Amino acid sequence: MSTLLVISGSPSATSRTARLGRHLVRRLSLGGFDVEHLDLRGLPPDALLGGDPAHPELRRALDQVAAADGVVVATPVYKAAYTGLLKAFLDLLPQDGLAGKTVLPLATGGTIAHVLSIDYALRPVLSALAARHVVGGVFLLDRSIEVVDDDAVELAPDTEGRLLEALDAFIDSLPPRPALAAA
Repeated sequence: MSTLLVISGSPSATSRTARLGRHLVRRLSLGGFDVEHLDLRGLPPDALLGGDPAHPELRRALDQVAAADGVVVATPVYKAAYTGLLKAFLDLLPQDGLAGKTVLPLATGGTIAHVLSIDYALRPVLSALAARHVVGGVFLLDRSIEVVDDDAVELAPDTEGRLLEALDAFIDSLPPRPALAAA
């Protein structure tokens, strides 16, 4: 069974993006995957901004990335790109920090004008970190993500459909797990 990690890169306490990340964790868990959620907002800011990969909480987060077969990277769009919080974390990964992994980039934003932020800002960084495969990303308009409660979202039907298609492509692109040797 593949191990998956959903990374939420929003600095906001009321983030739709982080809620979307938790939504994806639940959905992927129902598919039988071992899934963890890494909400970057919870990492210690001094260690993160100071670039201290030896800090125990950052080390744990980096180990989660290393252990994952597939990574979903979700970020709100800030200044036509991904957040500085996500950038600070990605900068801590080694140059080959996504080697062997399938990655699904997701971005949320208030206007369709930011739809290309995935292809022009996020995808190049994920590729530079040696991702095995970066599947087609999904941009979700904020207004298509309804906050249901503190931990849940409901997506507009067309948005849910596009997200499910992207998740299917992500799952289909996961690296094959090695077969167990016969005893």
